[in-house]
Amino acid sequence: DMVAQALELSRKPHVVIATPGRLADHLRSSNTFSLKKLKFLVLDEADRLLEQGCADFTADLEVILEALPAHRQTLLFSATLTDTLSQLKGLAANNPFFWEAEAEVRTVEELDQRYLLVPEALKDSYLVHLIQTFQDQHQDWSIIIFTKTCKDCQVLNMMLRKYRFPSVALHSMMKQKQRFAALAKFKSSIFKILIATDVAARGLDIPTVQVVINHNTPGLPKIYIHRVGRTARAGRRGIAITLVTQYDIHLVHAIEEEIKLKLQEFSVEEQLVLNIVTQVNVTRRECEIVSVQT
Repeated sequence: DMVAQALELSRKPHVVIATPGRLADHLRSSNTFSLKKLKFLVLDEADRLLEQGCADFTADLEVILEALPAHRQTLLFSATLTDTLSQLKGLAANNPFFWEAEAEVRTVEELDQRYLLVPEALKDSYLVHLIQTFQDQHQDWSIIIFTKTCKDCQVLNMMLRKYRFPSVALHSMMKQKQRFAALAKFKSSIFKILIATDVAARGLDIPTVQVVINHNTPGLPKIYIHRVGRTARAGRRGIAITLVTQYDIHLVHAIEEEIKLKLQEFSVEEQLVLNIVTQVNVTRRECEIVSVQT
């Protein structure tokens, strides 16, 4: 509720916890509060906030930073050290303090970790086949599919709905109310398939997810660990399958080195995949056209 939040901000709170988009909206639309006396700026999950992808916070952060005093302490917290953060460390003035934890990161024994080597052009066909297989064998299973971009997330959801799969999308370009509604439908098992980007899925705690499918091979091992950690929770068993193209082999090796475990190959009947390639490609193209138009 923007009105209620604006009233709270006008009371000059000592601490404000906000998403960049919402705080920037208040700064654009209201002059009832000021941040000119701010002492500390904290960016949590700075790797995501400063990433220029589908969740580009650049415009919102610029609005916020313009409203802040030049003399302040800025603290950035991140689970991963991205190239952007490394560059900031080198550019920052006043001899910035940098600390990196050496915490051991691993996956749980209850998680069955697999890979499926697929040609880039056939990735969607393998995905449809995988989902159909799981749906046929385990109708009550819940599946999370991770994608690299918001566009992929939206198009894949449209495509799977064309195949009458019970799917719902979750990405950072959706309005907050839409994200809450999508997540509620998945948690309540109205929809058994959740297609999500990494940003939107941060902090998800859904204990009954049986399958995680990586539509793309994560570029960082820690992102892989975060994704597959959505299943096999609280002692339950789960399976994670990563679709690996001919261009991703080095990424798989980096993941295996980090988790100290070799991913096992997941076998499928190739002919069943080839039988649906043309139909899947046509459906994908139709969904991409509709996505651009909307």
